[in-house]
Amino acid sequence: MINMSGPRPDIARPSRRSLVAGSAALLVAGCTTPRTAASAWPASRPQPEIGTFGFDVDGMDRSVAPGDDFVRYAVGKWIDATEIPADRSSLGSVAIIKEKAAARVRGIIEDAAKAPAPEGSDARKIGDYFTSFMDEARIEQLGVDPLKADLASLAAINSHRDLSAALGASIRCDVDVLNLGVFYTPHIMSLWVAEDLDDATLYRPYLLQGGLGMPDREYYLGANPRYADLRATYEAHIANMLRLARFAEPEASARRVMALEIAIARAHVSLTDTIDVAKGNTVWRRADLPSKAPGLDWTAFLTTAGLDAQPRFGVWQPTALAGISRLTASEPLPAWKDYLAFHTIEAAAPYLSKAFADEHFAFNGRAVSDTPQQPARWKRGVDDTSSALGEAVGKLYVAKFLPPQAKAQAQEMAGNVLRAFGARLDRLDWMSPETKVQAKRKLANFRVMVGYPDKWRDYAGLQVVRGDAHGNWRRAGLFDYHRNLAKLGRPVDRGEWFMTPQTVNALFAPCQNSVTLPAAILAATFFDPNADAAVNYGALGAGLGHEVTHGFDDNGALFDADGNLKNWWTPADMDHFRAQSKKLADQYSAYAPLPGLHINGEQTSTENIADLGGLATAWDAYQLSLTGRPAPTIEGFTAQQRFLLGFAQNLRAKYREGALRRQIVTDILPPTPYRALTVRNLDAWYVTFAVKPGQKLYLAPADRVWIW
Repeated sequence: MINMSGPRPDIARPSRRSLVAGSAALLVAGCTTPRTAASAWPASRPQPEIGTFGFDVDGMDRSVAPGDDFVRYAVGKWIDATEIPADRSSLGSVAIIKEKAAARVRGIIEDAAKAPAPEGSDARKIGDYFTSFMDEARIEQLGVDPLKADLASLAAINSHRDLSAALGASIRCDVDVLNLGVFYTPHIMSLWVAEDLDDATLYRPYLLQGGLGMPDREYYLGANPRYADLRATYEAHIANMLRLARFAEPEASARRVMALEIAIARAHVSLTDTIDVAKGNTVWRRADLPSKAPGLDWTAFLTTAGLDAQPRFGVWQPTALAGISRLTASEPLPAWKDYLAFHTIEAAAPYLSKAFADEHFAFNGRAVSDTPQQPARWKRGVDDTSSALGEAVGKLYVAKFLPPQAKAQAQEMAGNVLRAFGARLDRLDWMSPETKVQAKRKLANFRVMVGYPDKWRDYAGLQVVRGDAHGNWRRAGLFDYHRNLAKLGRPVDRGEWFMTPQTVNALFAPCQNSVTLPAAILAATFFDPNADAAVNYGALGAGLGHEVTHGFDDNGALFDADGNLKNWWTPADMDHFRAQSKKLADQYSAYAPLPGLHINGEQTSTENIADLGGLATAWDAYQLSLTGRPAPTIEGFTAQQRFLLGFAQNLRAKYREGALRRQIVTDILPPTPYRALTVRNLDAWYVTFAVKPGQKLYLAPADRVWIW
């Protein structure tokens, strides 16, 4: 993926220190606002959005040598001038494009809310959903009432069987290991319905670990004083939520919940283990669940989860699920009841009265990510409506904001990127002929889906009731869950989109061999149809190359041309690949964005490999786009410089400490500015910017990592 981060508001102030030196600064590299200037383009050509020819010259700090601090050189003045908004924990190119897309979606949603659309139509549902969320007077009037039935049901639990049934009823489809890189669920487990890793023509139900209210097991078990402080803050937050819901002894209940979550965290496996696909390809028969994971009443759990008829399951983290199952029998029933009650309140809080929403943000936004201010309500409403009715909103978005020529231009870029990657495969001297044949076959099966899906999702079964914000959110979650359940037993839909058109991101789906490029990412700084091609290839082209390379990274290399988890490499080829991957992982593990906290190069390996291959492939694709014409020099910058500056400026970002820590611990993407340091492995970067031995970023040729 180009960017995995969801709408997490966070970030802080800029540092001038070199990233490689392991700066203790909270903010690393930034983004810039569009500027205007005299243009070298013909008057008939529209002005590009960013700078005069595709990137921000004023945001550069040319007092710094590129070989000493390339990020500072490319975006240093932007770092100095940019403040992270109070409602965010970080700020970067993707966040700025998201703001623009959100404003566009807001207009679409508000128009739908005003128009007298027919009952049951998608437009009516969009309008009613958003209007209900924005009706604060109605939400305040209801108070805690929307939760009364759920809390009463949980209070009535009086047996282990009841508990297992309640846990089964709580799970949702809110993770996606391979496509979206989403691993976190607050539910005790998550269901992921995806292709069977051994036969990509079939669907398999996967069960994954969950149940934590904080971002990762490290927050519960880590010795760092920051985590110890957060644990105390979290326990107080649990008590506050239960108090708002009128629980009699909130502090005692909070202690029980905290102790239980610490036990769950001990059962969890690490993120590094979770992203190991081979370890995740564990299959248990339905009949084996009670013996392999004793404790849970599996019949009660699977029945309420709608899964009792399934004969086999993918169990992604076997030891974690076995550990969680044991806890359902070993931990006291009152602790589990408090736990379920708290998580029910916590999940619903954004749709309840202001006191609940504010307390929810105080912990999840301010305490965890250092975000000073909650996003405006309309932003939360837009995000939520767009999530619940994603493709219905997306259909309206592309009709209004995706010009056919922009889609055609992106498709042309994608074609050049695929051709360039194929040529790089042909030139590999380390890959054996037999493996190369399979690699070329896989590349030939790639599909690049640009803009929007061929077939839109049907929302006829989703009930939206005007004035019922909490109920609409709850029904939307169940609607998506049942949509996923309905896949089981059916042929795999090879054209399914895992992102909405209004999403600012991109992805590679390994079981589909498809790259998805949503409409909303076709915006500066990723892409401007009027900007210089070198900059577009450095930004969007590198993003496209990133996704294509995912088909051949440490995960993608495990999937064959048909999307099955199958080894198609010779042992010698795989040994070479793993040695180079380890070399790249070690390079990233040397970076320390915060004192004592290094990037985990193994954890980020998949994305680092994709950045490396994507940059090199996009460089070649740009040359292909010239079709033999000389590359122009524009305003004193060569095409090669513009390409690499387009790459670096598209990766501008600044972080608050909490958000930076959270990304390092919980994300498979390294902090964005460190991704720009991929250039250290590209020979052309040294030539383009005259990088010499002795400069801080210089790598000797033997130390540069080259895979594709």
